[in-house]
Amino acid sequence: QVQLVESGGGLVQPGGSLRLTCAASGRIFSIYAMGWYRQAPGKQRELVAVITSDKSTNYADSVKGRFTISGDNTKNTVYLQMNSLKPEDTAVYYCNQRAWGTAGYWGQGTQVTVSS
Repeated sequence: QVQLVESGGGLVQPGGSLRLTCAASGRIFSIYAMGWYRQAPGKQRELVAVITSDKSTNYADSVKGRFTISGDNTKNTVYLQMNSLKPEDTAVYYCNQRAWGTAGYWGQGTQVTVSS
């Protein structure tokens, strides 16, 4: 069973930066999209950013201009560079990878806390 493992979360001051990494424990074939979601306490999980196999990207309005998603679907690895972090970015961040013929894969989540 392939698992996704996120890393790079932590505590950062407002205005700071973090880089999240998501790597698969095994090989996932036919990936067509990789993305990051987040869930803050008491809120629904929301899409943060997604990158497709043709390298097109899409971002939530709240993170445009501050976050950058990148990835290599041949290596089953996706990154999220987060700059100019705000307290409202505080959440558990989840990695998602979607592949044809599967229900998709989720990581266990990594906590990001933005606080002074």
